[in-house]
Amino acid sequence: MAQRRALVVRGGWEGHRPVEATELFIPFLERGGYAVRVEGSTEIYADAAEMAATDLVVQCVTMSQISTEQVAGLRAAVVAGTGFTGWHGGIVDAFRASSDYLQLVGGQFATHPGKEPCERHGGEEDNFLSYRVNITDLGREHPITTGIADFDLLTEQYWVLHDDLVNVLATTTHPTREWHPWHRPVTSPAVWTRLWGAGRVVVTTPGHSPDVLAHPSVRAIVERGMRWATRTASA
Repeated sequence: MAQRRALVVRGGWEGHRPVEATELFIPFLERGGYAVRVEGSTEIYADAAEMAATDLVVQCVTMSQISTEQVAGLRAAVVAGTGFTGWHGGIVDAFRASSDYLQLVGGQFATHPGKEPCERHGGEEDNFLSYRVNITDLGREHPITTGIADFDLLTEQYWVLHDDLVNVLATTTHPTREWHPWHRPVTSPAVWTRLWGAGRVVVTTPGHSPDVLAHPSVRAIVERGMRWATRTASA
């Protein structure tokens, strides 16, 4: 059996520590028998031969821009069976201006509600809330999340805009507080999969920083998502 090939693409906003975050998972991939290539830009997405030979793309690129040729190359690879996965802003807050990219992923970061205004002091902790990730009925049966119980985090809680082609494995609910403009609790997907052509997409919204990614449940979901998204024999 040919060795599986993983492509790690990282960069963008440094606040999500793209190098440190991805370095957490490269040893996992190598232990799993993947040949890992690391790139610091999305230029490689336009290399059709390289993308066709890639079984899994792990992306951690927050915000930034992507060219028409690059996003077309990524989409073509996923349609042909290359897996695509990532976490937090590295996948759902990437390339805001590219509608083709947003359609591929199936969801877009909108905001992360903050603490009560009087508790904010101007740092990133202003947006760190205690919240629960709830595994859905589908998630309790899916290989990525089976056996994982609902769990609590203290970090950014992503509010995500999404379509109904996503298969939601876990959710999180944003409560309403007196300083919020919304009038009822809002539930967002926290983990989802998406089938796109012959390819598989996996998104995990927790992952603001390496300590969150090191949480046992978050890490298990990310690592299982990598395995599940990897090109299958049917692709």
